[in-house]
Amino acid sequence: MSIEYLGLSEINGPLIVLEGVQGAAYDEIVELTVEGTHHKLGRIVEIDEDKAVIQVFEGTEEMSLKNTHTKLTGHPMEIALSEDILGRVFNGIGEPIDGLEPIISDEKKNVNGEPLNPCSREYPRNFIKTGISTIDCLTTLIRGQKLPIFSGNGLPHDQLAAQIVKQASLGEDSNEEFAIVFGAMGLKHDVAEFFRRTFEESGASSHVVMFLNLANDPVVERLITPKVALTAAEYLAFEKGMHILVVLTDMTSFAEAMREVSSSKGEIPSRKGYPGYLYSELSTIYERAGIVKGSKGSVTQIPILTMPNDDITHPIPDLTGYITEGQIVLERALHQKAIYPPINVLPSLSRLMKDGIGEGYTREDHQDLANQLFSSYARVGEARALASVIGEDELSPIDKKYLQFGTAFENDFISQGHLEDRSIDETLNLGWSLLSILPREELDRVDTKILDKYYQVPTTNNIASDEE
Repeated sequence: MSIEYLGLSEINGPLIVLEGVQGAAYDEIVELTVEGTHHKLGRIVEIDEDKAVIQVFEGTEEMSLKNTHTKLTGHPMEIALSEDILGRVFNGIGEPIDGLEPIISDEKKNVNGEPLNPCSREYPRNFIKTGISTIDCLTTLIRGQKLPIFSGNGLPHDQLAAQIVKQASLGEDSNEEFAIVFGAMGLKHDVAEFFRRTFEESGASSHVVMFLNLANDPVVERLITPKVALTAAEYLAFEKGMHILVVLTDMTSFAEAMREVSSSKGEIPSRKGYPGYLYSELSTIYERAGIVKGSKGSVTQIPILTMPNDDITHPIPDLTGYITEGQIVLERALHQKAIYPPINVLPSLSRLMKDGIGEGYTREDHQDLANQLFSSYARVGEARALASVIGEDELSPIDKKYLQFGTAFENDFISQGHLEDRSIDETLNLGWSLLSILPREELDRVDTKILDKYYQVPTTNNIASDEE
């Protein structure tokens, strides 16, 4: 028999304190009834003897010390799951907001997940195609990987996220089931509507599950949204055998919500006011990506975060970089040149791409081509720096070639349309076409056999146009 408590001891922002509690557990869900009519959910976040501190998901408005009934449920937060969640839209705690009925299922999962034995993991293999050349060729996304996007305020990370959701696939030859879980925290209404409309118009919504925490939703709800989204992803991947791509935006909103709640609890702040357990909380989210032995499915993550003041050393991107296997960095200077997506390839990397590309996965020349494009584009930076000092006319002929290559690389390879979905072959062929701007002897990162097969000798027409 559950015990119901009348009244509260304290209300502090999104937190309430209940005294005289017996048998309470950390992370346990409580049901709150305000004035006998309004129902809310809360989660126990701290226990001290007979005192429990509870986070209220829907906020503490209308609550007073005397008008609230509290009942302990005896279990952590759970959501009902079935394959019917595909194509649905939920709020940050898993309640439907698309006008349809709630999910009816006997299958309920703890949103906090279960610790995964590292020995039960399989090493990530096989790439996930995004249709975006810079990602597919140079920072390849691998099934089971966690690959964040580092952005800044005002940069088009929302458009990039929508394009990835629309275009992502396991490749043209795959017949395996693929779906996307989209989790958003602190989203403005117009941005949420942009995502909904984009997915519906593209036909992608049928294989997308959306969990939306809007900007005017309670801050505390943001702390649970990524966990709810990942619980749905794990169910589809490990119990239904599907390959799931999880897109989480914006992890900075998640971290700031954590800072706000931590401050309300009176905890001692760490760097930039964030709690000392920020690393632990981020890792419990990111480490839920992977492949489990004996399961057909996989969970791949693309968390998106906005760097305050474009500072990559800020605690959120800094700690994220420690946990994840690479990063994709958006640069403001490229955005100001009207290049979309403005991905700066030099600080971007995918640490797992070497094991999911090449012959049998993408194409035999993929790794060598990527290495050469990185090397050549780095040389472009040196040539531009030199030109800014001595002037472009004083550069050597080879440095002028690198300047030409750099401009073409940014305008033709990095830049592509919002609706442009390039196959991996189109991307790799485009890379070789750009490398043909440079003399063959400059391509020192490519195996001779691959160079013989793929290098395109510049035609006389190209040379003539260059001289003009």
